[in-house]
Amino acid sequence: MTANSIQTPAAANPAPPSAGPSMASLGNLIRRPETGSFIGLVCVFVFFAIFGGETFLSVSGLASWLNIAAELGIIALPIGLLMIAGHLDLSIGSVIPASSMMVAIVSGHFGLPMPVGIVCSLALGLGIGFLNGYLIIKTDLPSFVVTLGTLFAVAGLTLGLSVIVAGSTSVALKSDPITKMVFGDFINGKFEVILLWWIAAMLFVGYILGHSKYGNWILALGGDKVSARNAGIPTDKLNVALYMASGLCAAFVGMCQAILYNSAQVSAGQSFIFNSIIAVVIGGVILTGGYGSVIGIVLGTMTFAIVNQGIYYTGFDANWASLIIGVLLLAAVLLNNTFRAMAISHAAPRIKPKAAP
Repeated sequence: MTANSIQTPAAANPAPPSAGPSMASLGNLIRRPETGSFIGLVCVFVFFAIFGGETFLSVSGLASWLNIAAELGIIALPIGLLMIAGHLDLSIGSVIPASSMMVAIVSGHFGLPMPVGIVCSLALGLGIGFLNGYLIIKTDLPSFVVTLGTLFAVAGLTLGLSVIVAGSTSVALKSDPITKMVFGDFINGKFEVILLWWIAAMLFVGYILGHSKYGNWILALGGDKVSARNAGIPTDKLNVALYMASGLCAAFVGMCQAILYNSAQVSAGQSFIFNSIIAVVIGGVILTGGYGSVIGIVLGTMTFAIVNQGIYYTGFDANWASLIIGVLLLAAVLLNNTFRAMAISHAAPRIKPKAAP
């Protein structure tokens, strides 16, 4: 069993010799978690290409949704891993502005070197992630409850401390040329450099989930936590590591936003909470855990970004964007469930009853 697949009856009962290579290939394709999300991406892209025309297909149109996808995608990857493991992290909505304010206050308000502000910003994300994981394994409370609590707690601390320390809820930040080029600049004046970081994150997380023992551990944890623990998987450490990864990625995006826009505000980041979950679900990850892939998460992120930005290139009222996203989410869940049912049905052994003597 590979790390990004689910175990089916076919694993123990292979298809009979009569099943040809084409049927086996079809079954493997259907079983892939990203199959439904790929179909959705193609449909959405074709739709907006038709109604958005050349403007949507232009370089500027491409950059508009890819920049959105990159920022959201870096956060959606660890959120996807958490959801595959059967968890949620709502605290990212506060980690993003908190880390953004951290680097702005340290290197903007106090004037310390940018590397110091960046380290403090990322350390804050790691610390909040560790706190989330520690509270969940010690209290055994649902991750929704714990991360909702840290969401509001961190938001309150960010607001209160920003006013006390900087005297404002908005802090200016001027970065040195190298830091600006690496974290908060544009490629050819259109594409944010964070796109390259997103690609690097895709490759790294893809290796973790698809080609390492940790990917199998994450899938096993989402499938059955008790069985995973009994099998010798360090579930507590794995949970903490996943939440720390989520906090780190959220802090990285917040830090990059502060460098890109030369300022930080305490009100930014709330939209990433549900947008990341929507992107992950569209990508084929199920809320109950134990099923999903990195390719699917990336495709889901791209689909969400296209809908989010593509509506502005059509003649439609932009207020309909939320309706389209809602319908798309429901359609994605139904499509993913359908493909999973087809996978299980296709993988079921075809046993012919023996003739009576």
